[in-house]
This record gives sequence, structure tokens and C-alpha cells, in this order.
Amino acid sequence: MAVTISRTHSLIKDALDYRAARQDMIASNIANADTPFYRPRDISFQDALAKKAADLLKKDKDTLQMAQTNSNHLKPESQKADYIPTTFFRDGHMARNDGNSVDLDVETTEMGKNSVMFNALIQANKKSAGIFKSVIEASQKVN
Repeated sequence: MAVTISRTHSLIKDALDYRAARQDMIASNIANADTPFYRPRDISFQDALAKKAADLLKKDKDTLQMAQTNSNHLKPESQKADYIPTTFFRDGHMARNDGNSVDLDVETTEMGKNSVMFNALIQANKKSAGIFKSVIEASQKVN
């Protein structure tokens, strides 16, 4: 069983995973800039993260807890929702004579935006971990 620091910790982890996957996909687009008939791909994960955030941050009072009247009864299992990002072809640019539609300006811009978002998530994760670390250190000083 994995230990979670907070309810949003897994959301940040998934966002980092998706950002890393998007970085790889953009790098693949750039690498195939000279491949005939190559169409650039992208990944959309905002909807998946929004659904997960809504599920994580909803109030506990909205869910009905199952009563367990005997310790021999089976424990209730939580239903795990699938939060799947979608991949798509980014075709908005004119294809060259060889059929390739990779625009290096668009790809490098998207890579820069993705890197900024990735770094912001890393900083948010560090700040969150720092808060928990300071609480632990403060509790050790009390003893």
C-alpha cells in the first residue's frame, strides 16, 4: 500500500508523468521534422487531470460509507476511475511538398511551455514536501 502525503500529491505526480510524456512526444515530432508524410502528434491530459482533481477534492460527506458490522466481513473496495490522456494529431499547418506538417516554431514553443509547466510542478511539489518536513522537525523539537 502506497503512502500518500496529501490528497493532491498523487495529482501532482500524475501531472508530472503527463508532462514528461508530452515532452517526449514533442521531441519525437522535432526528430521527425524531415520524415516524409509525418504528422505531428500531441497529448491532451487536462480533462483527465480535471476529473481526477474533482474526485480527489470532493467532500467526504458526499460519499456513502459502507457499514462493516462484523470483522469477518469483506472490506469495501474503492472503485478506481480511469484517468486516461488522449493523443491526437496536431494538423493545423500546411504540409510541405513531402507531406510532412511539422512546424519547428510551433514544436519549440510547445516544448518551452511544457518545460515551464513541468518546472512549476516540481517547485510546487518541493514546497509541499517542505511544509511537511517543517512540521515533522517542529514535532521532534517538542519532545
